[in-house]
Amino acid sequence: MWREKVQEYEDQIIEDLNGLLKIESVREDNKADEDHPVGPGPREALDYMYKLAQRDGFESHDVDHIAGRIEAGEGSDLFGILCHVDVVPAGEGWDSNPFDPVVTDKDIIARGTLDDKGPTIAAYYAVKILNEMNVNWKKRIHIIIGTDEESDWLCTDRYFKTEEMPALGFAPDAEFPAIHGEKGISTFDIKQTSKDDELDEPDYELISFKSGQRYNMVPDEAEAHVGVKENMTDVIQNFEQYLSEQNLDGESTVDSGVLVLNVQGKAVHGMDPSIGVNAGLYLLNFLSALNLDKTAANFIDFSEKYLFESHFGEKMGMKYHTDTMGDVTTNIGVISYDKENGGQYGVNLRYPQGFEFEEAMDRFKNEIKQLGFTFEIGKDQKPHYVEKDDPFVQKLVQVYREQTGDEAEPYTIGGGTYARNLDKGVAYGAMFKGSEDLMHQKNEYISKKQLFDATSIYLQSIYEICVEG
Repeated sequence: MWREKVQEYEDQIIEDLNGLLKIESVREDNKADEDHPVGPGPREALDYMYKLAQRDGFESHDVDHIAGRIEAGEGSDLFGILCHVDVVPAGEGWDSNPFDPVVTDKDIIARGTLDDKGPTIAAYYAVKILNEMNVNWKKRIHIIIGTDEESDWLCTDRYFKTEEMPALGFAPDAEFPAIHGEKGISTFDIKQTSKDDELDEPDYELISFKSGQRYNMVPDEAEAHVGVKENMTDVIQNFEQYLSEQNLDGESTVDSGVLVLNVQGKAVHGMDPSIGVNAGLYLLNFLSALNLDKTAANFIDFSEKYLFESHFGEKMGMKYHTDTMGDVTTNIGVISYDKENGGQYGVNLRYPQGFEFEEAMDRFKNEIKQLGFTFEIGKDQKPHYVEKDDPFVQKLVQVYREQTGDEAEPYTIGGGTYARNLDKGVAYGAMFKGSEDLMHQKNEYISKKQLFDATSIYLQSIYEICVEG
């Protein structure tokens, strides 16, 4: 029944999703102002959702242009559907324009199709379809829309300062059958605080280094500018050999006597950096073999000692595992260096329940202080957990099983979703077992089958929770 109902709306779903995908809703701090708190793109995407709501007869409520909601249903109890319309930067190497959706017979290809615009439209249409069926609502629904999920969550932080907190809810921003637990997530910066005076001129000088754009993405590109006194050819040959040995793509060029080295890696979501290729750490690893100036050498030695080929916090002394939530993971998402100011590493750390976060941070901070580095913690979100046997979790899982025939169990993840805003919130789709996960990667896509099947599952779930009560 539910899937057949969705079929009536398939063309509309694709049309509305394409309109949202065309908006380059990447956070841009240099363009932020009071009317565009995280830049014009995220604000445009938020307004786009309000326009859909107005067209379809829903009320909407804006909260300082950084978050808002679409309202449906009736009753005293409030159910939340927590979505986000911001996306990570597209990165390089796409086969098509990432913000000009390509619709094939089977797929829709664009940045945000999986994370989180496709699932957002699927959940929106589930509510829209029920509303147009004139069901007898037993609960109110708020489709809560954020614009800064991929960075600092300024959106939900602001929203829940003044707006009503749903008693139950889900975030369509992960996998089926349901995610009942999420690791803690912290971002921190490791900054070089001391510079070394060079008595002798080194053979090589690291002028600048840059890699990565977001803490929660494995960097897929890195570039270093190196001053070379002599033996330029030898360095270039060694670099080409290194690329070959490590099975990496890259190139070297000479610009006004400065050697420019570029490495290409593989971008993946920062929750599991081990399946990506961190271009920045590999380029630093190559540079570690050069006789560099002391400040640069100290910066690179830090990477070798604590970061390179250490995806699970091993080198930082933070290795920790639980059977319920898995391992600590560490993604070095942003790396920068210039010869005047020294360098900085931006780290995204994810940790399971039981990990002594404050103790680990204090120990590490004291340890690296001796090496001329300081440590600044940004945002820290504690682990989130709802018992898998909770009736709400089991209701969602049962709907999934009925529609798919798959008896999979709910589980926990290293990713972080808006579900953690709620005491009883879970992440729910829209990824299925066997569907390709290209979140935060090039050529991100969602299959039409996945999009429509998710809409159908959301449709039944919302009906059973908010209509049947």
